[in-house]
Amino acid sequence: MTGLPLAGLRIIELGTMLAAPFATHILGQLGAEVIKVESPGGDPTRSLVRGGPSGTFIAYSHGKKSVCIDLGKPEGRAALLKLMANADALVHNLAPKAARKLGVTREDCAAVNPALLYCHIRGYAAGPQAEDLASNPVAEASTGVMEANRIDGRPSRLGPSYHDQFAGAYAVIGMLASLLQAKHGERRNDVEVGLYETGLHVASRDLVGVQLKTQLLGRPEREPHGEFSMPGYGAYLTADERWIYLLMLNDGHWRKFCEAMQLPQANDESLATLRQRKKAREAVEAIVKAAVGAQRFDDVSARLKEAGVGCTEVLPLERVLEAPQAHQPGKLRAVRYREFDFEVPEFPRAGADSDGLRTLPPPELGEHTLEVLQSAGLNARECDELLSCGAVRTHESDAFVWAPVNR
Repeated sequence: MTGLPLAGLRIIELGTMLAAPFATHILGQLGAEVIKVESPGGDPTRSLVRGGPSGTFIAYSHGKKSVCIDLGKPEGRAALLKLMANADALVHNLAPKAARKLGVTREDCAAVNPALLYCHIRGYAAGPQAEDLASNPVAEASTGVMEANRIDGRPSRLGPSYHDQFAGAYAVIGMLASLLQAKHGERRNDVEVGLYETGLHVASRDLVGVQLKTQLLGRPEREPHGEFSMPGYGAYLTADERWIYLLMLNDGHWRKFCEAMQLPQANDESLATLRQRKKAREAVEAIVKAAVGAQRFDDVSARLKEAGVGCTEVLPLERVLEAPQAHQPGKLRAVRYREFDFEVPEFPRAGADSDGLRTLPPPELGEHTLEVLQSAGLNARECDELLSCGAVRTHESDAFVWAPVNR
């Protein structure tokens, strides 16, 4: 393989659902060999959709190798330690209590392999809540995101697990920084990322903004939610009932929009500045809504793009990958899994279409158990003993197949 910065590194993934698997997915797309260590029941994402793997598993576990180990058995824990002794890094998102129970704390791992880069993605980092459990929605609730996102008045999660994915990405950044430290001969730092701390950082703009307003106004006034802080910035319905999202960030955008749509407000000095338009929010929103609603989507889009106004159609998931932009080289990877074909978006990077990263389907549970154990130094007799006592398992053919609905 060429052009892959992490080629030659072996990463052990010990985690489920999203945060740790997302982090190792990125590391794998950068060339690392990722060993996904799973319990006999497998990662829960293997059985979330109609009895089978979910989009999460297919999207973020393709290219990995699966080793099935029963960490409830002493022999299983010994096998994991053997893997870690021959690995470059461990990434896990176990709760602190579970990490201690399974013997995979930072100290446990350092005793086996002092050179192992240890990465723990947890609910809360150091502090009075370090032992508390947290998930993506808990991070949203505790850092101000959920309070502003309401369905029928009830605070609700956003939907996608962005905080899990942010935490995974932050973990990768920390690991790359640590690898650079080692390269320069410095003491390498292990990596610890909390979902809560991730949520704080993601929300820092809004958290600082409310502090600013409190000090300026003497009260904690917040900006209107989302795009509504800027009139004309948002989604509007066209005459043929398609939604177009407008990028209306500054006065130049407003002027270009008015000119493109041939509106008299293009020369209206009373709406020339964002401050003026905010004061006339309802009137501006009515102007934009009427202008967009009077024309078909293709006409509006053509006018705005020619004028240099940022805009796009609000697409449902099933149409997203129809866009020509999505099909440029290096943006999608063709993955075949259990007789189904998928277009899986790549981790965005230069040269993704030519760096030589192999396309491997998501692994079956325990598919690579013997291969990986033997590469870690275990001989055939030792592998047989682990298999016979149930400490490890290999893939066994199962009867599972998705059952598509007949059309």
